[in-house]
Amino acid sequence: MAKGTSTKTENAKGAAKTTARAKLATSPRPPSAGASLLGEPRRMKMLAWFQESGSARVRDLAEAFAVSEVTIRQDLERLEADGHIVREHGGAYLKSVPQQVRAMALHHLVNMDAKKRIGQAAAALVEDHETIIMDAGSTITEIAMNLGDRQGLNVVTNALNIALILGAIPTYTVHMPGGQFKAPTLSLSGERSADYFEGLFAQKLFLATAAVSFEAGLTFPAISDIAVKRAMIRSASKVYLAADSTKIGKTSFSSLGGIENIHGLITDSGVRDEDRRAFEDAGIEVIVA
Repeated sequence: MAKGTSTKTENAKGAAKTTARAKLATSPRPPSAGASLLGEPRRMKMLAWFQESGSARVRDLAEAFAVSEVTIRQDLERLEADGHIVREHGGAYLKSVPQQVRAMALHHLVNMDAKKRIGQAAAALVEDHETIIMDAGSTITEIAMNLGDRQGLNVVTNALNIALILGAIPTYTVHMPGGQFKAPTLSLSGERSADYFEGLFAQKLFLATAAVSFEAGLTFPAISDIAVKRAMIRSASKVYLAADSTKIGKTSFSSLGGIENIHGLITDSGVRDEDRRAFEDAGIEVIVA
């Protein structure tokens, strides 16, 4: 390809992404380490962290929210008084964790009608004998629930409940990484989990997110999942983001990266027309369930 033609193509792509960013409603960029929040917003972000990871240590929260450990302990006292968490030495855990683990129940069970439709649409993309990677969470679980009629799937997942669902099918091979257990998502996470994906190749990845916007990209309530999700993306030929429409144009605490990390978005009919067009203008396939 001639150099002039290549430059024109790159300029056109850049213009399309700029136009898409202008079209898609976004919130401000999520806070990063060193960016301090006021008390109540900080506690709400902390609660979202607990609801995602199940537990947290005081020193990690203090570093992430750029405040003192004394301030974090005061926040934890308030969250405990409100009935959300249980404090322990050096940290705290989500109050509902013991019951969730015993029942093998996920924490994020809102918008389930939309998630069920997304699960059906996503499962329709999977062909017999493919190798696929499946992230954790309620939306990805709905995909797993609709894969029972495929043949010979090779599945890599960090979600214990998904491994149990698909591991019960005799023709499937299910692989799991190691790592730290996260009760709310019934998953394994952290650096050890990320290392497992080194050298693996899959045709498709079905990825979960807490929020997605052009300004902040794919964002999550806690930091612990970022490394494993990036490793999943590197191992997959095609990345589908499965996210209900309430997550579009929103931001959470920690950024995985921009929307250029995904090839397709599977969402529900609640997606706004301007949001759908913005993703498509950025070269992302949008599947509306």
